[in-house]
Amino acid sequence: MKKKTMGIHHITAIVGHPQENVDFYAGVLGLRLVKKTVNFDDPGTYHLYFGDESGRPGTIITFFPWAGAQQGVIGDGQVGVTSYVVPEGALPFWEKRLEAFDIPFTKVERFDETYVEFDAPHGLHLEIVEREEGAPNTWSFGGVTPEVAIKGFGGATLLSVQPEKTAGLLENVMGLEFVGKEGDIARYRSASDIGNVIDLKMSSVGRGRMGAGTVHHIAWRADDDVDQLEWQKLVSDHGYGVTPVIDRNYFNAIYFREQGEILFEIATDPPGFAHDESQETMGEKLMLPEQYEAHREQLERTLIPIEVREVD
Repeated sequence: MKKKTMGIHHITAIVGHPQENVDFYAGVLGLRLVKKTVNFDDPGTYHLYFGDESGRPGTIITFFPWAGAQQGVIGDGQVGVTSYVVPEGALPFWEKRLEAFDIPFTKVERFDETYVEFDAPHGLHLEIVEREEGAPNTWSFGGVTPEVAIKGFGGATLLSVQPEKTAGLLENVMGLEFVGKEGDIARYRSASDIGNVIDLKMSSVGRGRMGAGTVHHIAWRADDDVDQLEWQKLVSDHGYGVTPVIDRNYFNAIYFREQGEILFEIATDPPGFAHDESQETMGEKLMLPEQYEAHREQLERTLIPIEVREVD
């Protein structure tokens, strides 16, 4: 039986100053900071997670923020656009909100849907689309209520060095269903109700360069550890070099770079973000993996102080 991922687990990007990052994703977009921790490979840097009220897979965008980081270039070999989904009828609210924060946006039509496209402060390309599917986000903050709140990812647009090879991977390995083609965009869909629509640009936009304002990797969902090991074998059997399982505390992860040069991760849904602090207090305290707990005092002196706050 062909394996099928449920869709996007999370998307991880590189950005600039951490407080600017918090102000935009929590203060403007109204997402919840569900986890404040460190980059496990570079503990002097935050790893910040934003999502819905409980940090469900398919809602989480994560960031490595470096103040003064060199600006990247969005291009082939990366996720080009991260798409968010909101309830039907919510787009006018978001247009007014972006205008209130002096954030330029454009409206485009794609596959009979209207998208509001704009850039985050550090250059990440984002868009918002209305869809009926997906559970409401019950988190309220800064004037964003559940009636209009971002439910999670709508999907993503992939930019590939070899789009035909990436297309084959999406359909034949990851198990996404081909929906159709519009212009130079091929659309694929997973079975989930969020994080489920992947658009693949079939023409080149030029090579990307990693840095602030670019996506580091896109992660796909695995049901659990057993399912992840099956994915690891499947990916390896198709000729991709895949990593051993890596414990990321809130999920286990494996990584591989596909032939279009986009870095893919496959992450387990469990254990989630409430296993080391309560769901009610998630995101309030700096949470460290066991190997760094002895260095807490030093890390708290090193890391730039941040706070979730309402922004004008």
